[in-house]
Amino acid sequence: MERTLVLIKPDAMQRGLAGEIIARLERRGLRIVAMRMLHMDEALARQHYAAHEGKAFFPGLLQFITSSPIIAAVFEGKNAVEIARQSMGATNPAQAAPGTIRGDLSIDTGRNLVHGSDSLEAAEKEIRLFFQEGEIFSYERSIDPWVFE
Repeated sequence: MERTLVLIKPDAMQRGLAGEIIARLERRGLRIVAMRMLHMDEALARQHYAAHEGKAFFPGLLQFITSSPIIAAVFEGKNAVEIARQSMGATNPAQAAPGTIRGDLSIDTGRNLVHGSDSLEAAEKEIRLFFQEGEIFSYERSIDPWVFE
């Protein structure tokens, strides 16, 4: 089983799309194993988006992601990283396939509703930014599906 981080960004929260996004990922077979609503501060945003520092869009990205609450969630399932990213669609909503979250619900690259880890390595790093291990449920380690790790 893989785990991946999904962030439901401020634009999705402002438009009331969090439930729709979560439902689409669950319908693909992914399970929520951790979730929290938070207002990302600049320090966390800089850590999370460190790979983009120095790029022209970075200041606007920081301003956007810290502008209102987000939902951070860990989804678990077979091929979770790939399934989540396929479900989200291309980063540029104009190139995202119909039926994907971005293809159906977004029209602007800078306001594309969701973030998903792009690799297993990134997922592990990103999950640690938002959650401690004891905050993540485990379905694999027990018959009881609600046992904390």
